[in-house]
Formats: sequence, structure tokens, C-alpha cells
Amino acid sequence: MKKKGFSFWFLVWGLGIAGQICWNMENQWFNTFVYAKIAKDPTIISWMVAISAIATTFSTFLFGCVSDRKGKRKTFVAVGYILWGLFTIVFGMTQLITGGDGNSTGNVIVVAGLAVVLADAIMSFFGSMGSDIGFNAWMNDHMDHENRGQLGAALATQPVIGTIAGTVVGGMLVGSDDNYMRLFLVMGIVVIVFGVYCLVAMKDSPELKPSVRGTFSQQFFSIFNIKEYIKLKELVWVNLSLAMYFIAFNMYFTHLGNYMIYYLGFTPDLMGYMEGLGLVLAMVAVVPSAKLINKGYIPQLCQISVILNCIGVGILGLFVRPENVDTTTMMNPVLLVGIFILGLGYMLFLQSISVWGKQLYPEDARGQFEGIRIVFFVLIPMIIAPLISNPIIKSSGEFIDENGFTAYLPTHTLLLVGAVLVLVTLLPLYFAKKHYKNRV
Repeated sequence: MKKKGFSFWFLVWGLGIAGQICWNMENQWFNTFVYAKIAKDPTIISWMVAISAIATTFSTFLFGCVSDRKGKRKTFVAVGYILWGLFTIVFGMTQLITGGDGNSTGNVIVVAGLAVVLADAIMSFFGSMGSDIGFNAWMNDHMDHENRGQLGAALATQPVIGTIAGTVVGGMLVGSDDNYMRLFLVMGIVVIVFGVYCLVAMKDSPELKPSVRGTFSQQFFSIFNIKEYIKLKELVWVNLSLAMYFIAFNMYFTHLGNYMIYYLGFTPDLMGYMEGLGLVLAMVAVVPSAKLINKGYIPQLCQISVILNCIGVGILGLFVRPENVDTTTMMNPVLLVGIFILGLGYMLFLQSISVWGKQLYPEDARGQFEGIRIVFFVLIPMIIAPLISNPIIKSSGEFIDENGFTAYLPTHTLLLVGAVLVLVTLLPLYFAKKHYKNRV
């Protein structure tokens, strides 16, 4: 492949960051939105996370197959991004059901909860079409030996940039008056604009050709051939590592915003600034790893990242309490150090394992294999993680709010469990590393 120019890299970073900002809202602000506007109950969040994961996975398999058969990515990116942004705005409108005070009861909460879960599922469906299948497969089509480190860096740092931008700017837009509609409107429009831009600027890889293998049904269900999949032993262990890591990650990170706002006592905007600062420093620190990836140190980087993540989450769980933080300022050194190390481990892991897995995809089924990746990256973690986090929150964070209602807050206990659980990732990584050495 010839060297990529400015237009290619602008699309890689522009579309990637726009999409990650939207994912950031789902992972962080959607959950604080539920607490602020619907009810302080993690069960709603658990259902929202699980159902959206199922919608995401189905979308990825469906459009992955269609994309491979058509030999096109551009259309799926553009249409997916436009509808993704539109339903982000629709999600915010669910607050009209409760009046937006977060203190409704009975049937109103049930209706609002169902609306939130449905709106999030539809948004995730089209988000997966645009990002997980369209954009990720498009990048994979263009990956070669010269740019795999740079694309790996993009894959890893874009979620963090999206988290930083989404967290900091999101906190500013929400503000002290909890104006979530303003946040969802602005972010939705940004994603829509990039989708429209993609229609005129994106080009599919010239090497990409239609891959038609039998009827649509035959090709769609071929990806579920377990016997064939387990023959790719290295990829199997890489995906198991991905799943284990993100079970632990989603267990605590989904609730990190509510932990900082409702347990520690920070305002949404100050919480955004603090997370942003820690993650900016982490993003800068992880930049040199692209060269190590190009030199083949991928398994070692994954192992180091797991240890770093454990340390970062452990610092928050062991040493941060409401009584020892100053909620009027960003200057909370222990909290910032924990966020920094947590972010460093997260970025390093995602960058390394994304490149590792994508190099193992069969060339004629890259779109569909993105679907398999989503099973381990999204579906399994987002179904299992709430089953762990929900009982922990309900057993350790129950309290009676100012209106006399029972509410549940994520506390340091959740983080301590997360710090231990992430270490289990080292087990599948051990076997993945053995197969990597044999192949290389």
C-alpha cells in the first residue's frame, strides 16, 4: 500500500474522536443522566448496559456481513454516524417523561426506565453500524506493516481523547444546573456533521473487494462456526483476554461518574476537569508505545497495562474517601494519580490488544470478525459486569435521600473489587503470548 496522506489521517482522527465522544456519553453521562433525571437506582443502568450491548452485537454481525458482501465501508460509516447522532438527541428527550427531577416514583419510573433502555439500544445499534463495523473495518482495510503502530495508537488514544473531550466539555455543558439536554444536543450534532462529511471525503480501500460466500444466510451464519473459529487459537486467547479485561473495566468505569459526583461530592463540571487532566497526562505518557508495538512487544505491553490498571483502580479504592477529598478544587493529588495510572493502563491495553487481534483476522471476513470482537469487547463484558457491580452497589451503597427515597451509590468497595478482578486477565494473556511467540 502507498503511504497515507493528510485526508486519510484526518478521517482516522476526526471520525474516530467524534465517535468516541458519543460512546463516552453512553459510558459515562448516560449513567449520571439516569441518576439525575430518572432515579438513583443502578438496576436501570444495568438493563441499559446489557440491552445496548445486545443491540450493538447484533448490529455488528448484521452489517459486518452486508459490508463484506458489498465490499463497501463508506456508506455504513456515513449513515451510521448520522443516525447515531440523531438518536443521541432522542435519548435526552426521555427526561420529559419524569419532568427531569429524578424524584418520580411507581409507574412513571418504569415507563421512563423502559424509554431510556429502548432509546439507548437504538442509538447503540446505529453507532455500531457506523463505528464498530464501518469505521473500524475501514481502518483495518488500510492497515499495513508501516502504519500498524500509528493506527494502533489511534485506536487506543481516540477513546481517551473522546473521554477527555466528552468528560470535560460534557461537564461544562451539563453544568451545575444538570442541563443534560444541552449536552446531548451538542454532541449529537457533532456526530451528525462528521457523518455528512464522510459522504464526500471518505474513500474505501482499493484492495477491498466484495466477498460473497454463498447466500446471505449461509455467509451470515458461517461466522458462528465454532469449530473453525477455535482453530484460530491465538485469536481465541486474545479475545478472551479482551473480554476478561473489560468485564472488570465495565464493572467500575460505568459507575465512575456517579462515584465522583454522588459519593465523593464533586459537581459534574469539576469531575470532568479532574478526569480530563488525569487522562491527558496518561495519553501523553503512552505515546512512545507505538514504536514498541511496531517492534513486536505487544504481549508484554498488554501484561504491563493490566498491572497498571490494577494499581490505578486500587489507589482510588484504598485511599480516596469523601472525608479526604476537597470537592471545591481539582487539587486532589491521590485522586488524580489514581485516574492517571488507571488511564495509562487502559490506553496501553486497548492500543496493544486492538492491533494484536486485527492482525489475525482472515482477509475475506474482516467485517464479520469485527462482530466476533464485539462479542468479547462489548457483549460479554456488558452483560457480566452489571451482574457483579449491581449487587456490590446495592449492598455497600444504600442510603435514604433527602426526599425519603431509597437510593444506591457506587462506593470505594466497587473499585477494590475491580482492582482485583482485572488481574484475572493475566491468565488468558499467558496463553495468548505463547501462541504469539510460536507464530512470530
